[in-house]
Amino acid sequence: MRVLQLTSRPLARLAAVLLLCAPTAAHADNTTDTYMQLNLFGDVFERVREQYVEKVSDKELIEAAITGMLSSLDPHSAFLDVEAFKDIGIMTRGEFGGLGIEVTLENGLVKVVSPIDGTPAHRAGLQPGDLITHLNGEAVLGLSLAEAVERMRGPVDSTIVLSVRRDNQSPFDVTLVRAAIKIRSVRSRAIDRVGYLRVTAFNEHTQSGLEEAIAKVRSELGDQLIGYVIDLRNNPGGLLDQAISVSDSFLDHGEIVSTRGRDLDDITRVHATSGDLAEGQPLVVLINNGSASASEIVAGALQDHHRAVILGTRSFGKGSVQTLMPLPGKVAMRLTVARYYTPSGRSIQQTGIVPDIEVPLALIEQVETRSAYREADLRNALEGGTATESGQDETDEPGEPEKQDYQISRAVDLLKGLHRFRELAPVTRPGADQD
Repeated sequence: MRVLQLTSRPLARLAAVLLLCAPTAAHADNTTDTYMQLNLFGDVFERVREQYVEKVSDKELIEAAITGMLSSLDPHSAFLDVEAFKDIGIMTRGEFGGLGIEVTLENGLVKVVSPIDGTPAHRAGLQPGDLITHLNGEAVLGLSLAEAVERMRGPVDSTIVLSVRRDNQSPFDVTLVRAAIKIRSVRSRAIDRVGYLRVTAFNEHTQSGLEEAIAKVRSELGDQLIGYVIDLRNNPGGLLDQAISVSDSFLDHGEIVSTRGRDLDDITRVHATSGDLAEGQPLVVLINNGSASASEIVAGALQDHHRAVILGTRSFGKGSVQTLMPLPGKVAMRLTVARYYTPSGRSIQQTGIVPDIEVPLALIEQVETRSAYREADLRNALEGGTATESGQDETDEPGEPEKQDYQISRAVDLLKGLHRFRELAPVTRPGADQD
């Protein structure tokens, strides 16, 4: 048989693996064609191996072949080598051994954006704006940001020496001991009377982070809290179960999402459980074209159940589900196994989530205004019932222009308006019948 000729070559084990990976093809009518294609692969492999202008290892060729096979299926199926698989684990676990520092690259040096509270970087006194010039005595100049970050990470309890330059001070060294760092996927703050919740990714800590953020906002605002803004902009997604859990946090009942694989009759539906972390208060969800996958599951579920107003711009449109499959050799494959659908049965693949209120990204800038005449400045003007110490409005005072996120401002104003409307609703309108 032709297969025996293939197995007599150095690719015997590869051929066996390929055949085992396609048991359905082995029992189909096109079995012969499958064998022929596998032999063709073997022939190409051997010729590249023996005749390519530069020597290429068998490992490189086989991994490249697997990469090509998976990437040809769709944009999200992929082969993950050892490093890529490790990075995926870090993102989904949301935890790694490191220093607890958010950094960027500036003029070839690592610049501290912010140390995370309670981490080695924070305890060592690193400050925003600090420039890291050396890692363990080796210059960072010439390294990419990814390479620098990789060198700062390491086993928990291991040490690293950072050479730091701060403003006009003399450079100094800081010795830090790496610790287990949790990636903060949820951040929060109070904006006027609104709880602002920024969800940057869906990892293993997202649900617990959301609960902590809501508790923090509620304790800060108390009875003054009038609603929440959930910011999912530029959130690339992550774990499906976390997206379901976050959606469930704001839904009391009903379907959250359904997934359908190759077999159209094989449908999995997930429903919400009772309980609402927001206690029925109104929600506004911010999305943009960087909101993808898990973000779209949350936005779609809350939109279909009329639980939130979706504001911003159309989302990315990734309506497929991937499964991470570990393989021997500490590598893995990410394979698309299903499409997901919102509670109303719509697929957002390519179309995305269309916001209820479309608001483009923009910045509001408070410009300096000149002092203007008002009624109080006119000669012989009648006095009012109350007076202020100054005849000028606060905005007349000169100062630095302040820029605000337009989409967040619109969301906050929407919640304020809704709250005010609810306050006015019980008031009897003029001309209405009264008891």
